[in-house]
Amino acid sequence: MTEDVVAAVADAHRRDWGRVLATTAQLTRDLDLAEECTQDAYAQALQVWAASGVPSRPGAWLTQVARNRARDVLRRESHFRRTMPLLVAEESTPGPADGLFAGQSVPGSAESVVADDRLRLIFTCCHPALAREAQVALTLRLVCGLSTGEVARAFLVPEPTMAARITRAKKKIATARIPYRVPAPDQLGERVGAVLQVVHLIYTTGHTAPAGPELVRRDLSGCAVDLARLLRLLMPSDAEVAALLALLLLNDARAAARVGPDGRLRLLADQDRSLWDAALIAEGTAVLTDALRRRPPTRYAVEAAIAAVHAEAPTWADTDWAEIVALYTVLQERWPHSPVVRLNRAAAIGMRDGPQAGLDALTPLLGEPALATYGYLSATRADFLRRLGRWADAATAYAEALTLTGNEVERAFLTDRLAEVRSEEMRRNG
Repeated sequence: MTEDVVAAVADAHRRDWGRVLATTAQLTRDLDLAEECTQDAYAQALQVWAASGVPSRPGAWLTQVARNRARDVLRRESHFRRTMPLLVAEESTPGPADGLFAGQSVPGSAESVVADDRLRLIFTCCHPALAREAQVALTLRLVCGLSTGEVARAFLVPEPTMAARITRAKKKIATARIPYRVPAPDQLGERVGAVLQVVHLIYTTGHTAPAGPELVRRDLSGCAVDLARLLRLLMPSDAEVAALLALLLLNDARAAARVGPDGRLRLLADQDRSLWDAALIAEGTAVLTDALRRRPPTRYAVEAAIAAVHAEAPTWADTDWAEIVALYTVLQERWPHSPVVRLNRAAAIGMRDGPQAGLDALTPLLGEPALATYGYLSATRADFLRRLGRWADAATAYAEALTLTGNEVERAFLTDRLAEVRSEEMRRNG
């Protein structure tokens, strides 16, 4: 088996897993069986492609093998009528995709019924009858193709715990007879919000991993961007879908500059902006412009607008902090119960008006229960104290941030800053 074949299978897993599984599940109506057949297809690919070469359309090859395997299993199952309807396809209830995806191509794309199958799978994983943690776990496992162990590591729980969570979610789908379909038009508005929240959570978890040696989990952030693109393709007129995709693209454009060649964290002020992905910035800005044509702007649209202001600044000194503060004010008005929004607005005030103003804006948040274990509050406060020359207070705040931070790249950065302010305190007092 050559390295080229292994790489081709790995690439097909990243690109096509969700597509292959979704199409197979449309046949089996059984998530466990569909997953088993999909895994078998990838295992066969390692052997067959090594002998006959990588096919010109790996995804189509894998889909055919998985579906053939599923048909064989169903034929051998003498009581398959009892076990098959674990996912109920309510074909008599038309959804927004009926007539568009049923044997037709999406206008302007190569996606057809396969795309609809993926959308069915996403909405099944994010059904409101499932707890949010189960929605995220199922989406990562079934749509993105992460292993149970990878999903467990992403959310800092033991693998057996995550395996049980995924199993319970699958059983809930079966016993509650959750429909394997796109929601009806009158349900789509209330259902798409949950899907977007799951995609956003997957991205933020990958953008800065909660723990581990890497700052970014590309398997998570990349999966989220792929899902947002798919939703945009299938729901091109939805402003909130467009806004979320814009937000992810504009944030993802900076990924290559967030860690330096030495493996150290680079804050926005210190990033090499030539490493920012200009194509992603242009795409994200265009999608955002489309989303902002619809009123009123959504939460994701305002967050994307903030990211766009950063993306458009050629240097840190050119950042329009007044505009960013104004946008955070709008976001706070639309999302008043989020302490993280208030924290980000306070940080922006500190950048616009100076560190003392930033500290003053942070003060009301120090007793916020939801931020008691949020390391970025302590880190932001520490930075303002450092800039004011309050070395002892800054050291205390950096030490507190360290106790609340699990990511090793961020911990290394905070450790360096803590040593810096302690050294300066000793020099001033010495």
